[in-house]
Amino acid sequence: MLKRVRLCCGFRTTAGASTMPRQRKPSPLLQPRTTTPGDIRIIGGELKRSRIEVPDEAGLRPTPARLRETLFNWLAPRLRGARVLDLCAGSGALGFEALSRGAAHSHFNEPNPRLAAGLLATATRLKLADRVTITREDARTLAVAAPFDIVFVDPPYALDLWPALFARLPQLLAGDGWVYVEWPRGARPQWPQGFRARREAHAGIVECALLERDDGSASVEGHAAAEPRATS
Repeated sequence: MLKRVRLCCGFRTTAGASTMPRQRKPSPLLQPRTTTPGDIRIIGGELKRSRIEVPDEAGLRPTPARLRETLFNWLAPRLRGARVLDLCAGSGALGFEALSRGAAHSHFNEPNPRLAAGLLATATRLKLADRVTITREDARTLAVAAPFDIVFVDPPYALDLWPALFARLPQLLAGDGWVYVEWPRGARPQWPQGFRARREAHAGIVECALLERDDGSASVEGHAAAEPRATS
């Protein structure tokens, strides 16, 4: 059954504050996502708090930590021993998080040579090279030897690649596999034919969903997403 989760930021108030209208500090999730090298950390599993190097690359927008926490709560029933594919890997935040939490192998596909080099450097530093594959193919034509248990579909927003990537799912995804999709708020793509949303959430300007096949082949009941605490 679809469960929708709203992630929000909270603010503390102080007794005796001025009666003048208070201007709230803007949520960091509502600001343009600019990154600096090394500002991403793995948030759970055996490599918790390990750094993921993030090149200063235009348009690079790693999934916010709060959304990653919710996503990996969703994925918990399937993650251990899974083979995962990140079609547009970028910083690799999703694939490395999956490895930290028990995935057997992560395939990172990233055509940008600088980002691909960063993925290899991170895998080597975290001693994960034997559990990682890195390719630099066009995600719309990527060929794989065997389907994956989990596929991450989080392409550069400006390229509008969702329909083309969804069309590749029959070749990329195992029969009972799950698909994570991320998009800018208010621009939800049309689900691929034969799929339904198992979970949905949003954080600031980002929305996401976990999809499964709607043909009766998927029978594992997912865990409800744990809503992270609001912070000031």
